[in-house]
Amino acid sequence: MSRIGKKPLSLPQGVTASVDGRTVTAKGPKGELKFVVNDEVLIKMEEGQISVSPKDESKDARSKWGMSRTQIENILNGVSKGFERRLEITGVGYRAALQGKNLQLALGFSHDVVYQTPEGITIQVPKPTEIVVSGIDKQQVGQVAAEIREYRPPEPYKGKGVRYANERIVRKEGKKK
Repeated sequence: MSRIGKKPLSLPQGVTASVDGRTVTAKGPKGELKFVVNDEVLIKMEEGQISVSPKDESKDARSKWGMSRTQIENILNGVSKGFERRLEITGVGYRAALQGKNLQLALGFSHDVVYQTPEGITIQVPKPTEIVVSGIDKQQVGQVAAEIREYRPPEPYKGKGVRYANERIVRKEGKKK
């Protein structure tokens, strides 16, 4: 039995949700998101709470049960509060700047890297060495942060590169004489 899947979802303040067949639609102060649930999972909305249950006791249905509940929880939190990922840039001469809507990164290459911000995502640069990616879709925010990090992932010897704010880099020792 899924411990996560058993818990009913209550709607946050200011969020309205509707269940239409297999589609869950959530509207809130930040925007609107939809999620289509797999055939193996049943959704019910009663008394302001959304409950998720497996269609039958097959392994496939039980494996999708908890994940479907978590996806619905993420869209409810996204339209009410939103999500953000913080990135830090470490290295001499490495910096970030906003150029209109695009993010311009100087990461030690012979040219600057220009990242075009997708629709529904906002990027802020409070300091030249800090990037904040925010939006209402948790998956899209994480994907954009991963794409920015991919340009120059942190290396293990000096720790230079783009990393998540809470990421711990395992450092290696250099050559011995």
